[in-house]
Amino acid sequence: MLHVSAQNVRLNALAGDKQQAIHLVAEGLVTNGNVAAGYEAGMLARETQTSTFLGNGIAIPHGTLDTRHLVQSTGVQVLQLPNGVEWGEGNTAYVVIGIAAKSDEHLNLLRQLTAILGDEQIAETLAKTQDLDQFIALLSGKSQLPTLSQDLISLNIQSDSLLTLSAINAAVLQENGYVNQTFVSDVIGNIPLSLGNNLYLIDSAKGNQANGIAVARNPQGKTLITVAATDDSLQPQLAKLTKIAFRQQLSIAPADKIVPLFQGKTAVQAVTKYDSILNVGSANGSEGASKSFKGFASNSEQHFANTAPEVTSELEAFFTIKNEHGLHARPSAVLVNEVTKYNATIQVQNLDRESPLVSAKSVMKIVALGVQKGHRLRFVATGEQAQQALDGIGAVIANGLGE
Repeated sequence: MLHVSAQNVRLNALAGDKQQAIHLVAEGLVTNGNVAAGYEAGMLARETQTSTFLGNGIAIPHGTLDTRHLVQSTGVQVLQLPNGVEWGEGNTAYVVIGIAAKSDEHLNLLRQLTAILGDEQIAETLAKTQDLDQFIALLSGKSQLPTLSQDLISLNIQSDSLLTLSAINAAVLQENGYVNQTFVSDVIGNIPLSLGNNLYLIDSAKGNQANGIAVARNPQGKTLITVAATDDSLQPQLAKLTKIAFRQQLSIAPADKIVPLFQGKTAVQAVTKYDSILNVGSANGSEGASKSFKGFASNSEQHFANTAPEVTSELEAFFTIKNEHGLHARPSAVLVNEVTKYNATIQVQNLDRESPLVSAKSVMKIVALGVQKGHRLRFVATGEQAQQALDGIGAVIANGLGE
């Protein structure tokens, strides 16, 4: 979780240009002991390679690999510029976040930031608010923690151990600010409750900081739900766990369908399908139910996509990222620059994180995928130049995305 305090933030600041804004955040990073003198030169050099403007009025200047040795501790320095500053290519930055990070912590920090700043309303509030506590809460993610998100879902865990699943869920909840170490230590020592249908539930009365639900599942469908709760507002979601149909869906649903499943937005038709399956099982015996369920599982993508329109002339391609430090801001920008050349709609997902498809024309959304070296990306393209786009994407990835 991103930790921000008053010493990391300067509200209502003034900067005449991008260079002065970078100087101010670099100065703050030095003062707070995050970097040694000389890091600013790396931040300026980075801008000559690729703009660090993310979108939504946010810029994230940071050093180059040549200045990484100057980083003493991972951290950020934040500058709010209500009047804005020109960041190149017609972009105006209202919030400048100077980043210092060691090794691959850079990618993790960027992923946390983009997950928060991808919300236009949050970005707009950060640019205008004069309430320091509100600013810090928003930037830290404390004011908008969702009950369940992609960051709290871990699928295809190669273990049959409930202890392993529990440890993964606890770590994810702690990393995202829902619980503290007391929760982690306590919950790992607890025994999960079996709810049936290979689904288990666990929680702790200690160390809860925000309401959240973490899901861990192995390839065989064994699923553990870990709950962090500060009040009773999770009761509607937890009540769903009493439904056999819901539990069965949860054991096979892809990652991008689990969140709406808990929200009840896309589960209606799927539940109806399960009801018919269960009725078949009741009429024909348990063997009939088992065969019906397996048949449904083998076609789960079709049933879970019941609200999606049919897409014609859809092409897809798969690429493995070889960049040593994954898709941080610079290679993400190079990728977006390639994608925008084509008359096509292009989406991308990180198969190793089982992320949903997002627009490949947004640097912020690509960074938020948390792509690391060796991760596999799936690109889906439609439109007049779909094939040319996929060919171009493959070429630029093969060439190292500018690195």
